[in-house]
Amino acid sequence: MALFLALCLAIILSFCQGSAHAAIPPRPLDGLVENGDFEQAPAKSNLKKRAIIGKYSLPKWEINGMVEYVSGGPQPGGFYLAIPRGVHAVRLGNEASISQTLTVKQGSIYALTFGATRTCAQDEVLRVSVPGQSSDLPLQTLYSSNGGDTYALAWKATSKAVKVTFHNPGIQEDPTCGPLLDAIAIKEMLPLKYSKGNLVKNGGFEVGPHVFKNFSTGILLPPKLQDLISPLPGWIIESLKPVKYIDNKHFFVPMGFAAIEMVAGRESAIAQVIRTIPDKFYNLTFTIGDAKNACHGSMMVEAFAARETLKVPYVSQGKGGYKTATLRFQAMSARTRITFYSASYHTKLHDYGHMCGPVLDDVRVFPTH
Repeated sequence: MALFLALCLAIILSFCQGSAHAAIPPRPLDGLVENGDFEQAPAKSNLKKRAIIGKYSLPKWEINGMVEYVSGGPQPGGFYLAIPRGVHAVRLGNEASISQTLTVKQGSIYALTFGATRTCAQDEVLRVSVPGQSSDLPLQTLYSSNGGDTYALAWKATSKAVKVTFHNPGIQEDPTCGPLLDAIAIKEMLPLKYSKGNLVKNGGFEVGPHVFKNFSTGILLPPKLQDLISPLPGWIIESLKPVKYIDNKHFFVPMGFAAIEMVAGRESAIAQVIRTIPDKFYNLTFTIGDAKNACHGSMMVEAFAARETLKVPYVSQGKGGYKTATLRFQAMSARTRITFYSASYHTKLHDYGHMCGPVLDDVRVFPTH
């Protein structure tokens, strides 16, 4: 009898433990992909100077064409390659590519964060593709002068295994010229929830792509023409140029973890369509400031909602600061678009090659009584 009771207890305990394990969902992906910083080097026998020889010679990656394994610093030929996030990177030559198959959840949204910069020509393009989606990123505009440009792209997983490819579609006179990739990370974008008392989703920009911990000049979020699914959930980048996602570890952020820096003047606009009741009045409140990144001068953020517009001036000393503004509007329909952009271009005080701009944070819309 004692043995029978002991067996019963063991079965019940094992069932409970099994249930407990089954109830814990896997943690969402958020970090570097395998060898995403390229610090696992090809074997020396698979390198011809800097060129990687063999399709599977770069650990965890599949390569096609002229792919170079490069180290940061002075290079042969008298030029310099900045690799701010680590020691090593890969450079994609004419029509070359690297790819990796990722295990994901079918139907979920993911964002890739990657450091990319051009190395030779003005017209370099980086094509990033997953099954069913391809985005061409023009790299001619350098937003940070130290090689620290970082981009994010979002996509929906169509299967449990997704092959991500980074490809240089261009052909230059020098076959080794092409985009430099120095770090690649992935993050699962979980569904958004409304915050109580705010009709704007993700109004504090707290949900966004993976941010590299050891180095960040902010993450460029491309316009919807280049990326149909926004890596900033809830928001539309509806401009010709990207906006920049910044975090509080590397920048001054007015509220919470993250904010948006409008780095390309009127060419960098951000918008959201919210639900409203026709003819009802609402207040749109938002915070603007500077990122404490030596971006200085007279700034102006313009806000639009329904038929109303508001121009908010902000004089930046480049040392971190903010102010809050309110725009009252009357809804015209069941959907109202709110839009923000910077009225002019700005660069850093002692670095005219580094584009910057006003910061936007803590966007809220609520009915007035």
